[in-house]
This record gives sequence, C-alpha cells and structure tokens, in this order.
Amino acid sequence: MIGTGVFTSLGFQLESLRSGFALLMLWVVGGVAAVCGALTYAELGSTIRRSGGEYTFLSHIYHPAAGFVSGWISATIGFAAPTALAAITFGTYLSSVFPALPARWLAVGLVLLLSVVHGRTHRTSGGFQRWSTTAKVALILAFVAAGLSLVAEPREVGVVPSADGVSSVFSAGFAVSLIFVSYSYSGWNAATYVTGELRDPRRTLPRALAAGTLLVMLLYVGLNYVFLRAAPVEEMVGRLEVGYIAAGYIFGPVGADLMGITLALLLVSTVSAMVLAGPRVLHAIGEDYPTFRFLSSINARGTPGVAIFTQAAISLLFILTESFETILVFSGFTMGLNTFLAAGGVFLLRRRQASDRSADGPGDGVDGSGTDAPYRAWGYPVTPVVFLAVTGWTLAYILRDRPFEAGLGLGLIAVGLAIYAVTRARDRRANGRRTRT
Repeated sequence: MIGTGVFTSLGFQLESLRSGFALLMLWVVGGVAAVCGALTYAELGSTIRRSGGEYTFLSHIYHPAAGFVSGWISATIGFAAPTALAAITFGTYLSSVFPALPARWLAVGLVLLLSVVHGRTHRTSGGFQRWSTTAKVALILAFVAAGLSLVAEPREVGVVPSADGVSSVFSAGFAVSLIFVSYSYSGWNAATYVTGELRDPRRTLPRALAAGTLLVMLLYVGLNYVFLRAAPVEEMVGRLEVGYIAAGYIFGPVGADLMGITLALLLVSTVSAMVLAGPRVLHAIGEDYPTFRFLSSINARGTPGVAIFTQAAISLLFILTESFETILVFSGFTMGLNTFLAAGGVFLLRRRQASDRSADGPGDGVDGSGTDAPYRAWGYPVTPVVFLAVTGWTLAYILRDRPFEAGLGLGLIAVGLAIYAVTRARDRRANGRRTRT
C-alpha cells in the first residue's frame, strides 16, 4: 500500500487546501474508508474462497460479465497502472540524485527485475515481500522521528480544528483531494487476490486487511504531518517530490540526497506488491475463459509466470507512453468503481445466503467445501456503508471535475464488455464444434 501517493499527492492537495487540520483529516477519512473496505472485503474473501479479488467477487455475486470487466480493469489499470506510477516515481527520485540515470529506463528496469523475482518461487516471492515491507516501514518511522526532532525551525501545522478547517473538510477541494488519497490507500485489498494461496483465510485474511490498513493510516498521517512541519507550503504546492523537499529541511542538502535514494528504494516494495498480487487476476481469467487459457499456465515452480510477464508488459506500455497525472486519475476512477461494486455486493451475498439457509437449512460456505463458517464483517452494515459513501463521493467528483479521465475509464469498461461478448461467442462456437465432433 505505501508508495507513490503519499510521497507525491500533498503538492496537489495544497493547491486547494491550506488548513493543516483539513489536510491531515484527508488521510484519516481515507484511512477509515479503507479500513471499512478491508473489513468488508475480508467477509467477501473468506466466503468466496478463491484468488482473484474483485474478478472473483463480481463474477460470483453479479454475473460473469461483471467479473470479466472487473478482471479486465484490474489487469489493464488496477495493478499495471499503479505499478507504472510507482516505478516512474522510483526512477524520478533516483534520477534527481543521479541525473545521468534516465528516470524512465530506471522504471522499466525495476518492473522487469521484480517480474523475474516473483516469477521464480513462492518462497522467493514471499521472502522478498516480507523483507522489503519491513525495511520500508522501519525507514518511514525513522523519517517521521527525524522530522519531529531535527527540524531547526518547525512550521505551525494547525492540527486543532478551527472554523476554516472544519469548513474545508466539507468543501469541493477536500472531495477532489480524496481522489489522490484514495489512490494512496489503493492496495488495501491486495490480500484477497491470493486468497486461494493463504492458510486459514477465515483467520488470516481479516487480520492482514484490517491491521495492515490501520498501520498504514498511522504512517500516512505521521508522514504528512512531518512534511507540513518541515517544509514551507509555498515550496511544495504543485510539486511531486514533496518527500525530497521536506528531507532537505530535515537533513540538509547531503541528507536530502541520501533520503532521495531511500525514498526511491521504499517504492521497490510497492512495485513488488503489485507484481505479486495482480497477475493472480489474469491467472483466474485464464482458468475461466478458454480464449485466455494461456494466462492460466503455471511454471514448474508453481507460479503463474505467463500472467506475471503479461502484466509487466502492460505496465511498461504505461511507463513509456503516458503522463503521471493522467494515469493516476484514470486508474483512481476505474479502481474506485471496481471496489465500489465489490463492496456493495456484500449486501447481495448476505441476502442470498439467508435465502439459501431458509430453503435448505444450515449449510457450508459459498464454496461448498464444508469448511468453517466465513468471517463476518465487524460493524456490518455500517462499515460497508461508510466505504460506499466515501468512495461514491470521490467518484462523483471525478465525473464532475475530471470528465476526460472519467470518460477514459468508462470507455475502458465498454471495451471490456465488448471483449467479453466476443470471447463468449467464440467459446460457444468452439464448444459446439467439439460437441458435434
């Protein structure tokens, strides 16, 4: 989860918000929504016990066409685009310290390297992810501690709510800024993409989703507080490299360069997580649709190698062709719509389960495996409603204020539906020929 957004979005938020209270509340509201979404997804993932995330959820709850389009979004935008954004930021931070290194090609190299790492074995993949995530959290905590103790002339952040701060929370600028915050929290649902590979998902999935999201919320609030405390607002407005700017005021020029390298290395874990989770969606699509059967291939070491390198190719296409902000808003809209529909499905899923129990008596989980009853979302129905309300508010403002990017997202959905229709027709013809034979 921790990656591009928290190190780049404050500059955009400062263009419409100047209240420290409102700026920090952005990360609290976004974090609460993400925790509510995580609790909802924990129920979905422990009930529908198959890897694939929203692709699996929407296929089961709504219709295979909804799942296919969700998988299409996840494959082309949901993971490939954030992978590209994190890799671009990695290259930008590193090339700011070493100008001779081209940022774009650094990004390309990182995606290729991590695809090879995760394409080997589960042990290599999981071990690298644990190591890189632990290092990332430790370095962020060290950055926050330095920002609280080493700044010679700290700025007044204004965390106590005032009349202006409270009014800013209910402003259009706050809602638009949630676009960037929602993107920064994207990845809270990643564990549901490997549900089928987890031991005891009923116990481990809720813990991974909720505890991980709460930890990230605390880290995000702390980081942004330090950014505002260390650097003048005027120097960060509209800038991507807010972490590098703040580091200059905390550590000085040499320390800023070292921190630039450190922040770049932090993003390696972000790219790694996306390269790990995303291909499982492509793999699930390959299992379900004969036209894409090649994506379901598993190598001798048990990893979906073809799916991993297919996603890498899409990420490289984004890196080489699109601008940072266009990718961010475009992917934020499509990912938000995807998660909105999946979280809303928990109400339909419970209604369906209640209907099945009344007809057949007590039964097993949705997968029919005879395992223990699935996890139930804490705080239901409030938790899914909170997530749906915040996500829906953000989507509405993207439609109103960023119609071009929203239009691209809706166009992508239309293309996915068309591909689904063609694929189903082709598969039906192929099945008909085999039946006659």
